[in-house]
Amino acid sequence: MTAAKVFHGITALVVVAALVGEFVHVARGPALTDDADAAVRILRYFSFFTVQSNILVAVTSIALARRPDRDEAWFRWMRLAALIGITITGIVYVTLLAPIHDPEGTAKLTNAGVHYFSPLASVVGWVFFGPRPRISWRTVFLVLVWPVAWLTYTLVHGKVGYNHWYPYPFVDVGVHGYGKVALNCIGVAAIALGVGALYRWLDGKLRPAP
Repeated sequence: MTAAKVFHGITALVVVAALVGEFVHVARGPALTDDADAAVRILRYFSFFTVQSNILVAVTSIALARRPDRDEAWFRWMRLAALIGITITGIVYVTLLAPIHDPEGTAKLTNAGVHYFSPLASVVGWVFFGPRPRISWRTVFLVLVWPVAWLTYTLVHGKVGYNHWYPYPFVDVGVHGYGKVALNCIGVAAIALGVGALYRWLDGKLRPAP
């Protein structure tokens, strides 16, 4: 078994375990601060950009553990989406959310899995094992459809959903108003484009892999 297969396999195992742990925390108790029932809490769980990014990391890591050199069209999109999403997750969590988020008990472990291990392992795995080259500008712009769709869904869900819930403080219209939130959304989209452009540039500069 190659080093790439082992690395991606370990990444997949840790990320899946962290996702399952986070899901259990949300489904079993009032993990999201109000009296929402289990169905609402589960919907909220899958509404987090962090969760969606980690799911993409898990799926692509499993695929790479089976075949590190894969190059299907769907994989190019999903791999870059995972990289962009999990990079943004790591940056936003460390800079904005970590100071106001203090999980306890086993939640500390699952939180570390999705917010620290997953971003670091994803970037390290791509740098060392690729696969490269795989990233075109077309793929970058196609991937941007996802974060824009997520932002749109988040605002609609917050408006019509139970208790006007938003997954992150910077998109909370009730606190900041639509003007500030719109600027925050533009900022997130700009970060996504910038991260995608960075990966596109590095894809052409780093040695081909595997």
